[in-house]
Amino acid sequence: MTQPTIVDSHCHLDFDSLSDELPEVIARAQAAGVTRMVTICTKLRTASQVQTIAEAHAPVFWAAGTHPMSVLDEPMATLDELTSLAKHPKFVGIGETGLDYHYTADSAPAQQDSLRLHIEAARKTNLPLIIHSRDADEDMARILTEEHRAGAYNCVMHCFSSGAALAEAALDLGFYLSMSGIAAFPKSGALRDIFAAAPRDRLLLETDSPYLAPPPHRGKRNEPAFTALTGQIVAEAFGMGYAELAAQTSTNFDRLFWKAVPGQKAA
Repeated sequence: MTQPTIVDSHCHLDFDSLSDELPEVIARAQAAGVTRMVTICTKLRTASQVQTIAEAHAPVFWAAGTHPMSVLDEPMATLDELTSLAKHPKFVGIGETGLDYHYTADSAPAQQDSLRLHIEAARKTNLPLIIHSRDADEDMARILTEEHRAGAYNCVMHCFSSGAALAEAALDLGFYLSMSGIAAFPKSGALRDIFAAAPRDRLLLETDSPYLAPPPHRGKRNEPAFTALTGQIVAEAFGMGYAELAAQTSTNFDRLFWKAVPGQKAA
């Protein structure tokens, strides 16, 4: 039987715990059926390092933005900067950006300014916005909705672990929810219910590696190969076959991350 193929829509291959053995990490991913990976740059000053990884490895694509927890420590991104990066043939998304009030609520105004700038870059480039949201559900839903009314754009709620209200707001805008290893944790039943209630054509899989490894690796380093483990657990919870979930999430990925489709040329 042919092994199902899947996509890790969000990982951090430039982080030390993965970059130190990158060829082996990518080989293990491919052996697990993970045919494509999007590695995310969270600080624009490191964009060249992430770009180099994507250029050196055929299965790897990249995206870049300023993580909300870093907005006070990094220069504010500019529209020209983001749109210039987007010209690279393997650059497939804007972000991650967003709001994080868990540890960095003091920088909320700057985070909101940064988020709106990244949204404008997503509009200009027609590339999907990659959103990080933690403990900021009301502001996130409000800003995403306000900005969408001002001009359409597409978006994925990366590593979604927020409440049902934010999920509904995002889905109402036509956005996508991405399932990380958190969705596979035994006590994440309420989160799995949110995903199960979402349209199947609006779900993605990711690792957010090196963080959030699914069982049986929880608490250890995560890596793209483990996308398959999360997919298997989530598929069982949904009452569907893993091959079906893998195919559906891969189709969804192709629709959203259109520049990562084999043979696709930049617009």
